[in-house]
Parts: sequence; C-alpha cells; structure tokens
Amino acid sequence: MMARAAVEQLRRAELIRAAIDEIGAAGSLDVTVGQIARRAGVSPALAHHYFGGKEQILVAAMRHILAEYGAEVRAALAAARDPRARLQAIITASFSPQNFRREVISAWLAFYLLARTRPEARRLLSIYHRRLSANLIHALRPLAGPRAVALAASTGALIDGVYLREVLSGGEPDGAAAVAMVVAHVEAALAAEDRA
Repeated sequence: MMARAAVEQLRRAELIRAAIDEIGAAGSLDVTVGQIARRAGVSPALAHHYFGGKEQILVAAMRHILAEYGAEVRAALAAARDPRARLQAIITASFSPQNFRREVISAWLAFYLLARTRPEARRLLSIYHRRLSANLIHALRPLAGPRAVALAASTGALIDGVYLREVLSGGEPDGAAAVAMVVAHVEAALAAEDRA
C-alpha cells in the first residue's frame, strides 16, 4: 500500500495536470474546482483539502509549468557550447512540444490574467521574466555588446507575443515555425548592428 504522503503527492500532481487541461479546454480561468476535480478523478472536497481553493490550484499549476520550462531551458543550456548555441537553446526550449502545446499556451494566458490580481501569480511571472531576460542577455552580450539588454527585451517580448497569438489560432501549435520566427528576428537585429 502506498504511503499517505506518496498518495497525496500523486493526487496533487493529478489535480495540477487536470487544472492545466481544464484551462486549456476552457481557454480561460473560467473553470471550477469541481471541473478540475472531475477531470482528475477525485472529489471537489479532496481538491479543496489539498489546495484550499481554485486560486491555489492555479498557482500550483503555474509553478509546475514554470518548473518544467526551467528544467528544459537548463538542460538545453548545459549542452550549448557558444553564445549562438545558448541563444538557440533558450528559444527552442520556449517552443518545445512540452511547453508549446495548446493546454499550456492557454494556461500561460490565464496566468497572465491571474497575475493582474494575485500577488503570488505576479511574483511567479516576474521570476520567469527575470530568468528569461538574464539568460537571453548572457547569450546575447558576446554577440550584441551593449545592445544585448534591448535585444533581450525585444526577444522576450516576441516569445510572449507568439504565445499570445497562438491562443487565437485554431490549428496545432507549430513550435518549429515559432523558433524560426524568433531566431530570424534576433539574426536580423544582429545583422543590422553589424552594418551600423
């Protein structure tokens, strides 16, 4: 028989995955604890017991997505051997099949909305933005010199913008096309800097 702590950890993980899937299906935060619990195969009372309420489930889902994204970026950066490879690793991880899928894209939009009113969600997004910026600046500084900070900001904004636009598209997310678009932006900016 599973230990109680292991069962609780499993149930929490199921509820987090169910929250992401339910937000993805709804395309908004307009989901209930009951819907999330049903999708996870548990009672709403158990969901409330583990998390306290919908906001806490959503923040836990946000933490989960950010942790998966962070792990993927770190692994990609560990394999990168030069600044261009580091830049490519960050951009590619941002649009990997794990991160750039319909449910996660919808969840990101929902988290941005949640961050407008909830300090914990705002704090998590702020951490994400700072890490993305720091990683991009580190990769771009040898390539762009003093323009690295501005180019990192526009690249980060473009990554977020691709997610935002993808929310409105009806098709399957195309991570390869997204990577190509962001890389083309960076390469064009670097080429313009070289000509200046």
